[in-house]
Amino acid sequence: MQHAKPLPTYLAQRFHGWKATSYAENAAWYRRLSSEGQHPRAMVISCCDSRVHVTSIFGADTGEFFIHRNIANLVPPYLPDGQQHGTSAAVEYAVTALKVAHVIVMGHSGCGGVKGCLDMCSGNAPHLEEKSSFVGRWMDILRPGYERVKDQEEDRRAALLEREAVVVSLENLMTFPFVRSAVEAGDMSLHGLWHEIGGGALECYDPKTGGFVAV
Repeated sequence: MQHAKPLPTYLAQRFHGWKATSYAENAAWYRRLSSEGQHPRAMVISCCDSRVHVTSIFGADTGEFFIHRNIANLVPPYLPDGQQHGTSAAVEYAVTALKVAHVIVMGHSGCGGVKGCLDMCSGNAPHLEEKSSFVGRWMDILRPGYERVKDQEEDRRAALLEREAVVVSLENLMTFPFVRSAVEAGDMSLHGLWHEIGGGALECYDPKTGGFVAV
């Protein structure tokens, strides 16, 4: 592969700084993780957005979370069609191999993927309707959520749809037989969160009310 380049200098310098400090101070822990494998307590499905830093929000240590990130923190419905499904594969591995106790879906404010879905479903982003748009086809997962908020006030739709991205993903998780089995057996629980980046707030989905409440 002739197009690959060396690591940018600033990243290489940051690596050496980490190796000399954080790693050196916790070398025994890293060696233990290497020899004993990972045993995370929870899987977190969050957005690719660079502003969403799950480990910082929860003060998590290395090895504590199994993290999967994708556009708009979406989980597709269960579809065993023999094709390649990255998010579904991550869910399967977390639940059946790692046997996590919790699966957490975390949305966030100002989500670009959700904004794209809102524009697409409103007819304002024809480029996302093209079959060649990977983002558009991925955001099709959120169309049921759009149907639930499309009649709300325009200035509220984006924030509501961000939360719907969490709810739709929770609903789709329960279409996976191994997820449903683990949940119904009491071996695993599902959680939906929404993070407000600017204010640092965190809200949790309440199935009793169908809304989100402050943590």
